[in-house]
Parts: sequence; structure tokens; C-alpha cells
Amino acid sequence: MRVYDSPFKRPKLHFYQGPVALGTPYFLPRRTVRATPKRASAAALEEMKRNEEFNSRNPQYTRTIRPYPIIFKEKMRCMFFEPKRIGFDFVSLGWKTKWTDQDYRFEWAPRWSFVFFGKQIAITFVAPEQHHYWECWLYYNYQTNRLDPISIRLEQCRKEFPCIWTSHREGKEETVCYWDLILKPEYLN
Repeated sequence: MRVYDSPFKRPKLHFYQGPVALGTPYFLPRRTVRATPKRASAAALEEMKRNEEFNSRNPQYTRTIRPYPIIFKEKMRCMFFEPKRIGFDFVSLGWKTKWTDQDYRFEWAPRWSFVFFGKQIAITFVAPEQHHYWECWLYYNYQTNRLDPISIRLEQCRKEFPCIWTSHREGKEETVCYWDLILKPEYLN
């Protein structure tokens, strides 16, 4: 939410309503449940079936198929996933650092999701030039001093994290400074 009070353009809200289809972030909305004898039995039989199929396809690398009671006992200690019937998910901005602690990589946009009996309402915060936007935002947020004026912070960002990309198409070279595309007009040089 801090991005709304920053020199960056505001992300647009993308609304989705329909069957459960948007992940939060990697999986569809789900919950964990304890094992029941029925679930554990099905999981044990599935594991045995998978190992038998593997052995039939790979005779040179056969797996030992453990007895059903041992697998069943193991599966009774497991947790299982099942789709959420009703629930909220709040997904924060997904990011990581790659080579250094200042080399930010965007993974997924923030999302709010509500699931109700197989239907989903989701709001995704979609920024202009999504990858560049969030990577520049992360640098601005974490690598500049918050006590400095915005102009000083932006000057530091443009110098240390330029976000200028050059592409070549049909013999033409095109250079784009993404800072010019993601900042509010009053903060452009």
C-alpha cells in the first residue's frame, strides 16, 4: 500500500470473478487437513500403484514396494490439501534477490482473493510495465534513505539502478528508460 503514496504511478486494480482459477500465488486457494483413514488409504494405494507403474516402465531401476500397512501408517501422519470452500487469501508482492542483495527480481503482483464454494473474486494490483515497475519500487523502497527528499532518492535510484533497456528489431535500435514510464509526471526530470 506504500506504493500509493510514492512517486510511482498507481497500480490499476484488475478484478476477476468466476470459477476458482487464480493462484495464491503458486496453487489455487487451498487448505491443509489432517489425515483420515479414508484419505490415508487412498494415498497409500496411489503410492503403491505409482511404484508398480514405475517398475513396469523401468525394469532396470525397480523400486521396492513397501507393504500397505506401513505406507498407510505413514500416510496417517501426513497433512493433505483440499480446495478452500470459503476463505480469504492476501498475497503480498512476490520478489527475490538474484546475484546480490540489490539485484531485485519480480515474481508476482499483490493479490486479494475471496473464495466461496468454487467461485472466486480476486483483485490483482497491476502496475504499468509490471516487471520493471516492481523491481524499481523495491530498489527505491529498500536501498534509499527514507529521510531524504524524494528527488534525492529518485536521483540515487536512477544512478544506481538505471533500468534502461536496449532492444534491436529489424535492424533498428530502441532504448527505453523505464523510470520515465513508471513515475508520476511531476517526478520526471
